[in-house]
Amino acid sequence: MNDKKMYDVVIVGAGPAGLTAALYCGRAGFDTLVLEKLSPGGQMATTNEIENYPGFPGVTDGFSLAMNMKAQAEQFGVQQDYAEVLALRTEGDIKLLETKKGTLRARSVILAPGAAPRLLGLPNESALRGKGVSYCATCDGAFYRKKTVAVVGGGDTAAADAVFLSSLCEKVYLIHRRDKLRASKSYTAKLDKPNIEMVWNSVVEEILENGRVCGIRVRNVQTNEERQIDLNGLFVAVGNVPATDFVRGAVELDAAGYFTAGEDTKTNIPGVFAAGDCRRKPLRQIVTAAADGAVAAYAVEEYLS
Repeated sequence: MNDKKMYDVVIVGAGPAGLTAALYCGRAGFDTLVLEKLSPGGQMATTNEIENYPGFPGVTDGFSLAMNMKAQAEQFGVQQDYAEVLALRTEGDIKLLETKKGTLRARSVILAPGAAPRLLGLPNESALRGKGVSYCATCDGAFYRKKTVAVVGGGDTAAADAVFLSSLCEKVYLIHRRDKLRASKSYTAKLDKPNIEMVWNSVVEEILENGRVCGIRVRNVQTNEERQIDLNGLFVAVGNVPATDFVRGAVELDAAGYFTAGEDTKTNIPGVFAAGDCRRKPLRQIVTAAADGAVAAYAVEEYLS
């Protein structure tokens, strides 16, 4: 990272959207820098099994896919660095990105920061993160081999997490506030396993602990009946929160915090584009994030020309 030079494009985030945008920008001959706060791949890199990304029959893992995307972008001269972006501002046509390592200048910016797991909002939840509370089954599932765990959620991620954990754990409870999952059939069809128990119409009211998670108190939303479930781990899969706070007030967001950029990825600031899970859209998958990245790179090329 060079805070003295002017980049053609700086891409914030190295998930599938950011890395695809980097690939296309690099191939177009732009001086491109990718900034990532943590590690390449975003949520993709924490996914153990991916079977719906085109061109990969069978199953691939998210970490390998992320490393391949990173290497492919670097083949075209894309630079990558680790830095947290704190703010974005403009000086005429120049975009200024303030980071913990200094201020970068760019002619255009692609915002692809992705999203972070949504919390349940329970008082001791954050304090127990890493002590029995997890937001990534594929990251932490191995710690609960032959133990009892619960997954909270009703979407594709929750169903996939329950299936994955059932291959490691003695018992898996899948807790959902309704009587039917939102997950697609391709995920729900795999839930018919002897060690997966569905807990319908229920919410987690309290996480029980003794320094670590030792159980949960669950309330049935229809009857208000409460139940205690003894367990070793709680996996939360109730959606995501877009990682857009660093540009709040500078770039237009909707009420949920997602960029209002449309399919053309253009934000309300000329030369600033948004791609991936951080953008308001009906479907958030690796393939749609990658598509956003390609569109954003095309929009950059159009803007810079």
